Amino acid sequence: MNAVESALGGDAVVGTLSAPVDDADATRPADLARLSLNTATTKHLTLAQAAEVAADAGLSAIGPWRDRVQEVGADRAAQILADFGLRASSLCRGGFLTAADPEGRGAALEDNRRAIEEAATIGTSELIMVVGGLPAARTPGGPAAPHAPGPGVDPGRDLVGARGRVADRIGELVPYAAQHGVRLVLEPLHPIFAADRAVISTLGQALTLAESFESSAVGVVVDTYHVWWDPRLKQMIDRAGMEKRIASYQVCDWTLPLAADPLLSRGHVGDGYVDFASITSWIAATRYRGDIEVEIFNEDVWSAPPEQTLATMIDRYRRFVAPHL
Repeated sequence: MNAVESALGGDAVVGTLSAPVDDADATRPADLARLSLNTATTKHLTLAQAAEVAADAGLSAIGPWRDRVQEVGADRAAQILADFGLRASSLCRGGFLTAADPEGRGAALEDNRRAIEEAATIGTSELIMVVGGLPAARTPGGPAAPHAPGPGVDPGRDLVGARGRVADRIGELVPYAAQHGVRLVLEPLHPIFAADRAVISTLGQALTLAESFESSAVGVVVDTYHVWWDPRLKQMIDRAGMEKRIASYQVCDWTLPLAADPLLSRGHVGDGYVDFASITSWIAATRYRGDIEVEIFNEDVWSAPPEQTLATMIDRYRRFVAPHL
């Protein structure tokens, strides 16, 4: 018995899928029906390799990142998922909408329209949106651009202005997304990433931005790594549930010490400080019945044998998440 086969043993905890169950799902463990592998967790695998290891482990869903989709093209990506009997739980990611110049605005809108098309082609209605950091961040994780000359607010560091541009550009994208049956899913990121990746830092901020739109058009993702610390998290999850905004629940742990690049400090569920019992029970109380994606950025996880990664992922899901759904 290999590591994956070992992880597939044990008692079943049955979830309710928001998508139809196909013939392939009938042969897979019922308690894994909602568990999805986000391809960031197996970063070094191609989409086909990630799909194979997910299917072999008994999963029914996978959450591709766009780099893996674009390597083969969206049509071929859709076929790969179908070949392995997998659903696409989401597509990561659109966003980066904060550019202050017309050229940057145009490029961002064009890229996001392409992301919407890719999501529709691979069969997911959920496009995760990492909205972007300040324009002063020339590259994520890099040094800031020089201050703009002259008096007044520097547009590269105008946080309020950047958030306003995000709202405006979400509004521009919503009609196109609706035409393709795709929902734009706002992801708040931990404040440590506000400068370079996301000027939306809390679930409350994401919900306030989303409230101008129908819940079928703009939703939110609850990612434990980014929101576990928020003292108003329960209230905001309750609000998201009442507004029918929860489009995805992503799980991984906050581990210390932080890596040199904090983005790579995610760990397997149960390895860090996140209270999965409480957060998962709050999610369950909203009657969210969609997928639970495991998304881990961590060099040690990436270098581990993928079968080991899937076995650990399944074991931790069964121990720390599934009992509270």
